[in-house]
Amino acid sequence: MTERPIDVLVCDDQELLRTAYVTIFTAQPDLTVVGEAGDGQSAVELARRLRPDVVVMDVRMPVLDGIAATRLLAGPGVTDPVKVLVVTTFNLDEYVYEALRAGASGFLLKDARPAELVAGVRTVAAGEALLAPAVTRRLIGRFGDRVRAVPSSDGPLAALTDREREVLKLVAGGLSNAEIAAALVVSHETVKTHVSRILTKLDLRDRVQAVVFAHRIGLVTAGD
Repeated sequence: MTERPIDVLVCDDQELLRTAYVTIFTAQPDLTVVGEAGDGQSAVELARRLRPDVVVMDVRMPVLDGIAATRLLAGPGVTDPVKVLVVTTFNLDEYVYEALRAGASGFLLKDARPAELVAGVRTVAAGEALLAPAVTRRLIGRFGDRVRAVPSSDGPLAALTDREREVLKLVAGGLSNAEIAAALVVSHETVKTHVSRILTKLDLRDRVQAVVFAHRIGLVTAGD
């Protein structure tokens, strides 16, 4: 059976860039562009109506910026969040942090190669986070003090096995699946299974949410 194509909504205020994205995506047999938006408000309205698998979102847009639009589509309190891949010309940790806090599942620069952009959409659509482990570690180090730990009576963690807690802590520390597999001396597939079960048990969308969750409950801290 052929899998359903990944529906993509392209949001950027520059028509030339939107056209380039559409051209890149439509050339892929597994991607379908279902709409385009030139400002953040239109992006929110289209995303809510079309329910794409991935929204490719620029940061700087008129009417409503990409961070605010992302928060409305995938932020805290959104009952049926949409997966958002933020793409920007600005390689600033502050933008990355704000995008992830707003609920984005990934972050890419606009100078990324077409193959990287396509891979990014596929990664986010699959429910995985698009952040290099090194970037995760840098963000935790720089902005970890903003992630306020909340008291936990071990409630949500009670559903996890000891090994799953161990894996969650390593994920929150910015380790990739390959690095976790090496650290625990298990296979890559075993790690993927653990991560999938963790996300399911804790009702988390992806690894980005897992990192934020682990820091908020105090399982790990910026100094770890």
